[in-house]
Amino acid sequence: MIGRQSRIVDRALTRLKLRQLRLLVAVGVHGNIQNAARELGISQPAATKMIQDLELDFEVKLFDRTNRGAVPTVFGETLIRHGRLIFAQVSNAAQELDDLNEGNSGRVVVGTLLAASTSLIPATIDILLAERPNVAVKIIEGTNKVLMPALLSGEIDMVVGRLPSHRHRDKIKQEKLFEDRILAVVGAQHPLVNLADVSFSQIKPFGWIVPPLETTLRRQVDHFFVKQQQYAPKVTIESVSYLTNRALLQMRDLIGLMPSEVVSPDIADGRLALLDWTVPFGHGPIGVSLRADDELSPAGRAFKAALRQAAEARLS
Repeated sequence: MIGRQSRIVDRALTRLKLRQLRLLVAVGVHGNIQNAARELGISQPAATKMIQDLELDFEVKLFDRTNRGAVPTVFGETLIRHGRLIFAQVSNAAQELDDLNEGNSGRVVVGTLLAASTSLIPATIDILLAERPNVAVKIIEGTNKVLMPALLSGEIDMVVGRLPSHRHRDKIKQEKLFEDRILAVVGAQHPLVNLADVSFSQIKPFGWIVPPLETTLRRQVDHFFVKQQQYAPKVTIESVSYLTNRALLQMRDLIGLMPSEVVSPDIADGRLALLDWTVPFGHGPIGVSLRADDELSPAGRAFKAALRQAAEARLS
């Protein structure tokens, strides 16, 4: 096994070309060799020969030829994934060199989930810029469904927010920063604002703002509703846009489920009000997720260090 691996590694280092990987990734995108060859500006026979050479070098079958086109085998999917990661890293290197040439002290691309977007990430950037005022920072907001594949493909350096509980755990490493909890919040005008010890039966007549279906919190919400005699809200709005959610809560008598880390400043300022109902689900760790087999750039390491400082300041 070791001899075979050494043989393949030697071939990859001496014979593998980026053009072959570009073709491999293109076939994965288009689902057929003809369109992939056209994208790269080469003939179909030349493209077929390049793939055959790859299969010989790696000693595996990369594609199954079917009436639907070229379908990647498990080996093909693996090599395509690594090919995308290589191209993402090359792109990141070029961008970082350009940033350095423009006078920036490196670049970091961070994915943020809702739980980190309103206070933790801004506090981190404030600390980072105090130490590295010329660093280039790019923030991408989304859900784990969008951000984790981008992390694994190398498009972003890390994801900050609620740590995923099951998906992608074997491909990423995680660092917990602190625990967060989910609060039930409403607008200041809501009929339940001044009531103490609100019961779920009092909540049931109102509509809800909930996270999207692919999130862990939404699964917990739906499970809870099912246990409440198959409760179905009369109005359900799916949204991870905090600005939209806040405006809706201020305009209509809805109930929102928000991370404490996100909503606490608006509760303190009176823009929103905390409902006196303890949410029986949704507690979880806030932290940072990174690729398990990757090393951060100097700017990435500086961002992560600033993230730890911001989290510690929050706990102190």
